[in-house]
Amino acid sequence: MDESPNPASVPNMLAHEQTETVLILIDVINDLEFEGGELLLPHALPMAENIAKLKKRTEAANIPSIYVNDNFGQWRSDFSHLIDHCLQDGVRGEPIVRLLKPGKDDYFVLKPKHSGFYLTTLDLLLQYLGAKTLIMTGVAGDICVIFTANDAYMRDYELHIPSDCIASNTVEFNERALQIMERALKADMTPSSQLDLNNL
Repeated sequence: MDESPNPASVPNMLAHEQTETVLILIDVINDLEFEGGELLLPHALPMAENIAKLKKRTEAANIPSIYVNDNFGQWRSDFSHLIDHCLQDGVRGEPIVRLLKPGKDDYFVLKPKHSGFYLTTLDLLLQYLGAKTLIMTGVAGDICVIFTANDAYMRDYELHIPSDCIASNTVEFNERALQIMERALKADMTPSSQLDLNNL
């Protein structure tokens, strides 16, 4: 039996490059099969299209991606199982996952609660990468994105949260979240198409 450690739980086994900027994708591998998921879908789909375009640009700029994803209470599942579920079980979130399916060089962290930093290896992984600037994207803007952004701000990361790359159940909820993150967390809200990746 192979007794080697699980790479997903040992960030230094994954973090070969050093980079000051990292793309964070929050809860985008998501079946949306929950109360309110039908409200989120029409906002999340254009968001996913924007994130997919941004991710191509960050890959070209050698900026790594970290998928920070809820385990949705499935404590026996892993990230690959969650991806397979979203792609094969006819769930509401399938088109989003197809757009944002992780590549072989992407990192991932499973989170048990709203913040990507709470009881996860995210902080340690970012330290190994040498990250100072985080580009945050994902859902929901007024819940998991803002919780994660708050914890990142408390750790002195510079935050870029493209306004077209987060989504919430309503436009109003999303706008409020953007306003709070811009004012209280000093986050830059430049839309993804205008984000100058070479000068972050």
